[in-house]
Amino acid sequence: MSPNEDGKGGFANLPSPLVELNDERLTRHGVHLRLKRDDLINPEIPGNKWRKLRYNLQAAQQEGFPRLLTFGGAYSNHIRATAAAGHHFDFETVGVIRGEEHNPLNESLAYAVEHGMVLTYLDRATYRRKTEPDVLAALQDRFGPCYLLPEGGSNGLAVRGTAELVGEITTDFDVICCATGTGGTLAGIAAGLTGQQRALGFAVLKGGQFLEEEVRRLQWEAYGTATTNWTIEVDFHFGGYAKRTSALDSFIADFRERHSVTPDWVYEAKMLYGLFARIEAGAFPPGTRIIAVLS
Repeated sequence: MSPNEDGKGGFANLPSPLVELNDERLTRHGVHLRLKRDDLINPEIPGNKWRKLRYNLQAAQQEGFPRLLTFGGAYSNHIRATAAAGHHFDFETVGVIRGEEHNPLNESLAYAVEHGMVLTYLDRATYRRKTEPDVLAALQDRFGPCYLLPEGGSNGLAVRGTAELVGEITTDFDVICCATGTGGTLAGIAAGLTGQQRALGFAVLKGGQFLEEEVRRLQWEAYGTATTNWTIEVDFHFGGYAKRTSALDSFIADFRERHSVTPDWVYEAKMLYGLFARIEAGAFPPGTRIIAVLS
């Protein structure tokens, strides 16, 4: 199978649906919200994961690499998606996991192993140095020639893939929102906007201010320039990456009851919670048309 295959009958179901959300909390403030259901692109490699991986998979094939090596935490959706991509597109896969090994494996890591991924672990101090030449050389010596995917899959090729999302939207909008973990999705979406449209990212990890520099860096890597049509909200991380609170759990249950959609608690639920909080606070003038990307 080729990562070029999109559309009906192909690997990825594109364009993903755009769904109007009817909710009195929106009506009360005169705000219109649609969900871009990228979570429906493919059940194993949904949303931004497919958009980020697609051109990287093509590059790995063209350059003749037999395996993909990437990085992530124990709950990383990117680790899971890379394992699935390797399974479907005939790559061996290696996942370099932050921290110590814990058994039994959680659901995400167990899924990765079931799809052929070899897991290895780096202590947190070494993991912080994961992009340094000596760490990468040791991994390549151990596992052989690998196509390196950064943590979260965010690089210039990933940015070009996520930018394509904007071109699928055929309705007018003012603001587009996404969850932000490594900055790649926000960088691509912002690069794809036109006119006065703006992108708003919601950091899912604590101390997300550094993501501003990452978004600019990724846009430069992809396009040789950076845009200013985006901002990042950093106050809706709920304690940090892969952390949750009873307030977030209650929001998820209420959203599921209202809209028959269960947002992912690591990413999308934090973005939606933050978005509704900002709407309630009057951050968007009446008539604002918003799109929220579910990946």
